[in-house]
Amino acid sequence: MTSVLYISYTGLMDPLGQSQVLQYVLALRRTGHRMTVLTFEKSGAVADKDRLAALREQCDVAGVDWHPRIWHNKPIGIAATLYDLVAGQRHAIRLAREVGADVVHCRSYIASLMGLAVKRATGAKFIFDMRGFWPDERVDGGIWSNSGALYRVFKRVERSLFLNADHVVSLSKAGVREYESFDYMKGLPPKSTVIPTCTNLDMFRPQEVPREGFTLGYVGSVGSWYLFDEVAQAVARAFAMRPDARFLVITKGNHDLVRKALDRAGADPARVEVRGADFSEVANQIARMDAGLFFIRPAWSKRASCPTRMGEFLACGKPCLANGGVGDVAEDINETGTGIALPPLGTNSVDLTGLDAALEALFAMAADPYMEARCRGVAEERFSLATGVAAYSGIYARLAGQPS
Repeated sequence: MTSVLYISYTGLMDPLGQSQVLQYVLALRRTGHRMTVLTFEKSGAVADKDRLAALREQCDVAGVDWHPRIWHNKPIGIAATLYDLVAGQRHAIRLAREVGADVVHCRSYIASLMGLAVKRATGAKFIFDMRGFWPDERVDGGIWSNSGALYRVFKRVERSLFLNADHVVSLSKAGVREYESFDYMKGLPPKSTVIPTCTNLDMFRPQEVPREGFTLGYVGSVGSWYLFDEVAQAVARAFAMRPDARFLVITKGNHDLVRKALDRAGADPARVEVRGADFSEVANQIARMDAGLFFIRPAWSKRASCPTRMGEFLACGKPCLANGGVGDVAEDINETGTGIALPPLGTNSVDLTGLDAALEALFAMAADPYMEARCRGVAEERFSLATGVAAYSGIYARLAGQPS
């Protein structure tokens, strides 16, 4: 049994943590690894005592040793993150010693700085699960300047993480190509595995539900990296092309932002439904859709990304309209015939000149009686949680010197 300390700066109580942390650690525990998990939870989420107790019980029953800390955002800026980082390093080193961690598996950069400290203090093997080029995401998101001190510091941190990692996990093949071309990585033996954001195929699966007309669907966050103005334009065109078209949006917040963007695009609000849903309910909402839609800003930093919603749509049998320039999205869609990928327009937008033709193709895909099985098959091949867990389990075993 490999003893693994899993560190995530994303909380288990966050929607992303529910799908992309909790699902993995529960499954990895079932494969026989001893899983100790250190996460940083929002204070508002922890204040929900019933939900906290239910999640604690779920982990306890599964045999996952969960250690939640409070995530800080005050004082505003990097100071709060540095506080979490220092406190998290101490906590992680203590936990690693208590459980005799063979491997420290770290999700993204801040967690990986904690994990690197664990490696140096205890000798545990260090997995840098990068999730994207975080310093460049901060620049591309307008939070940092590429000439600023924070960016320069964290690019040096990035170099240290890549060079000191015993294994690197990337969400995309495009991300591996980028970082293996860095000057300081050239000539080094490869130590990478591509594991995309995976989907629990037992939760997300095709369902037979009554549907009328054509429903285009959107799931997840809006704003920031997500180009919802362009999504709204696509919806308005779909409404103009198909009188029976409707739009269903499943998102936790920013409902006003959604409706304002649709109003600006001229989409009929009477044909739009916007609602929230718990993670356990998302698959049921996708079942009401005929196709999925998402556009993400195609900045350089997103080449190492993999949208969670893509695997969820495909697992439920729904073709997608998306954009290239983000991870392996265009490659996956084009190779498998499970959607349409519009080309990026520079690094900030999507080229909508071919939108009408793309929508016509999407309508045809959704009407294809074989499309549901094709999408599901691609999800099973490329985005299965079981496949991702098997890959992680093999990495753990190899690093711990055990048979994989």
